[in-house]
Amino acid sequence: MNIPLLDLVAQYHTIKDEMDQAVLGVLESGRFILGPNVTALENEVADYLGVEYAIGVASGTDALVLALQAAGVEAGDEVIVPTYSFFATAGTVMTLGARPVFVDIHPETYLMDVAAMEAVITSKTKAIIPVHLYGQPADMDEVMAIADKHGLKVIEDNAQAFGAEYKGVKTGAIGDVGCLSFFPSKNLGGYGDGGMVTTNDDRIAEKVRMLRTHGWKKKYFPEILGYNSRLDAMQAAVLRVKLKHLDAWNARRAEIAHQYSQHLGALGLQVPVEAPDRTHVYHLYMVAFEERDEVQQRLKDAGIASEVYYPQPLHLAEPCRALGTKEGQFPVSEKCSSTLLALPVYPEMTGAQIEEILARVEEIVK
Repeated sequence: MNIPLLDLVAQYHTIKDEMDQAVLGVLESGRFILGPNVTALENEVADYLGVEYAIGVASGTDALVLALQAAGVEAGDEVIVPTYSFFATAGTVMTLGARPVFVDIHPETYLMDVAAMEAVITSKTKAIIPVHLYGQPADMDEVMAIADKHGLKVIEDNAQAFGAEYKGVKTGAIGDVGCLSFFPSKNLGGYGDGGMVTTNDDRIAEKVRMLRTHGWKKKYFPEILGYNSRLDAMQAAVLRVKLKHLDAWNARRAEIAHQYSQHLGALGLQVPVEAPDRTHVYHLYMVAFEERDEVQQRLKDAGIASEVYYPQPLHLAEPCRALGTKEGQFPVSEKCSSTLLALPVYPEMTGAQIEEILARVEEIVK
């Protein structure tokens, strides 16, 4: 049995008629950049998340860059980020000439350690980027309280947690700005790149719209320095179809994850912990293995895909070395980078596939 980490072809076949109609509709419309499909998706996402504004952009990375700019982050500023995340969380800060200030993570939830966050705030700190990692919301009450106390902007990195809730509020609707990624592997993924910025702030929304189209409100008359980061209509049409199925897909992910945890936890493995008062949408299902590389190879030999997220914490990435960070500085993140392994989790998985994965993992562990 060959089991992929994610099966987008299987997903497509469950919505084939809807998807084919939507894609053909774009081709027949002749509208490929922004346009009615993008506007409709922006309205639908805003309604789904419970925010005033959602602005489609070209990628999740661009969403972070534009959100940081719109929130007033400039060269020389500092932005607090977890050191255990996808590189864009820190790389986008550096792109603007600002400095990412790293914080370690909680050893069970893998979320930014808010207890350590306040200690790194300085007069140069401008914003905080909490990451809703692997599909679980960050500790937003604590983050928002610290931000309010120090007058900082909060930019939610919501790339992996679309549909998750924190105390009944959707992630991406809690901070000053939220950032979405529609990379194909995401819970709500397109058939190419795409992203979105969400906010309740009129000023931030207007600035993001200007930044994504060369800095203009009126075409050909730029008022600020922007660039080209527009969501295309084909991706918007695809995402509009998928959005209708997202809650059911997220529920199925959680069902599979709970089945995994019940079995693997009984083997003594460290399985995902769901923090209280929030819903985890399991973009990824992570298990800790002391001999991770050996486990991964044996799973591969058995026809089961797995993946390491992430093999290197951000503070040890080469572009960040100039910041003066060093090995041993953030031990929890470094430990996770050497032990965590993602097992397949996607809504179209069959019972037989799940049983095969559990049986193989148990065999390896024993």
